Amino acid sequence: MKLGVLGGGQLARMLAIAAHPLGVETVFVDPNPRSPARAVAEPIEASWNEREALLALAARVDVATYEFENVPDASARILGDAVPLLPPPEALRVSQDRLVEKDSLSALGVPTPPFRAVDDRAALREAVSALGVPCVLKTRRLGYDGKGQAAICTDDDAALDRAWALVGAGQVPCILEGFVRFERELSQIVVRDARGDVRFYPLVQSFHDRGILRETLAPAPDVPDATAELARSYAARLAAHLGYVGTLALELFDAGGTLLANEFAPRVHNSGHWTIEGAETSQFENHVRAVCGLPLGETRALGRSVSFNLLGGVPDVAALLAVPGAHLHLYGKSPAPWRKLGHLTLVERAGEGDFDARRAALRTLIDAAADLPDP
Repeated sequence: MKLGVLGGGQLARMLAIAAHPLGVETVFVDPNPRSPARAVAEPIEASWNEREALLALAARVDVATYEFENVPDASARILGDAVPLLPPPEALRVSQDRLVEKDSLSALGVPTPPFRAVDDRAALREAVSALGVPCVLKTRRLGYDGKGQAAICTDDDAALDRAWALVGAGQVPCILEGFVRFERELSQIVVRDARGDVRFYPLVQSFHDRGILRETLAPAPDVPDATAELARSYAARLAAHLGYVGTLALELFDAGGTLLANEFAPRVHNSGHWTIEGAETSQFENHVRAVCGLPLGETRALGRSVSFNLLGGVPDVAALLAVPGAHLHLYGKSPAPWRKLGHLTLVERAGEGDFDARRAALRTLIDAAADLPDP
């Protein structure tokens, strides 16, 4: 069997690595001649908008998927008309627009932070008056890793004008979201196959810096059973509504036991990288299994894990690997400020020393090498 992937970044790379032991070959489309997936999968070097490249991909594979949610609508339609495209295009449509996403979640009974559509400057003033400050103005499309958003801390015109200019409002539709005073950020990853079989990974805790994930702790500590069940029910409800096939991540705010959905990603997700070593079946393997029509694997955690993103710089590899239980994944990217160059996962196993001490030691090494200038 051959699997096609739109995109050739690190997620495509890890999908291809997971697919190989299953006898699934991977072909991807990406315009970057140095894309991370090139080392482990067959490339078609072209833009995602090129019809001929999409049809060439379809002709060489049995099923296709994508590694990022901002696949152009036209590209998804062209590819989906020629070969099965999973997850379904409806998941792309909903996830690509923050307003559609929030409306869809609300309609499913999944609570979200309060929000208002903002189409012009007058609407921004009305939305701020309705939601109060602090609040966050976001572009409805193409925002990720903290991009396309600006905090509003006071309701004077100068603060509104600054946020308006920062996100380019007036040229793109926006959404205003009320500020949530949450205790922590959580992520629920679910995988669903075409028969409706659903498996859940443990709820994990995410730690962000300026909107970019720095660290993931799995499973999230001190989660009441009722909270974990609520997270699973929200993710399952969303996946069923979308007719979803593959791995999906639902990001949540934990506000005193109340869970509010921030957003979802219709793909394998950064908060699930720990599953490669820390779960019985990784999120990448289960995504391949789901879209290729294979039975899903078990998702239980093998113990405590923590995963770190390597942002902007890579520490000394020997120093990282000298820490017992550490597993390094480098993506083959050139260093640049805030760029995700790889990740490292620490898995707790008996006889390898104090987990929290090893976690702290790795964090010190990683923080020292990070290149994270102020925006």
